[in-house]
Amino acid sequence: MITTSLRTALPTIAAKHYTIEMIRDEARQLIESGLVSRHQPIFTLCGYIAAREWPLIESELEQYDYLLRDCIGDLLTCETWSED
Repeated sequence: MITTSLRTALPTIAAKHYTIEMIRDEARQLIESGLVSRHQPIFTLCGYIAAREWPLIESELEQYDYLLRDCIGDLLTCETWSED
């Protein structure tokens, strides 16, 4: 009897981990470019992030007690202002 081992090579999908700092940086860039406002809900960011990545981002936000209805500005706790 000949036995063969059949292994199907499945593509491994490494889940990218988003840190709260990465999310804050993305939000800051979108605000600075004028695409979103600090006063819009965090949920607005999903329009600028790939849908497949959004659950990972949601999970990270939840770990830091952010709700999707919170303002994007709430993410940016430490901002520096320069005088015009």
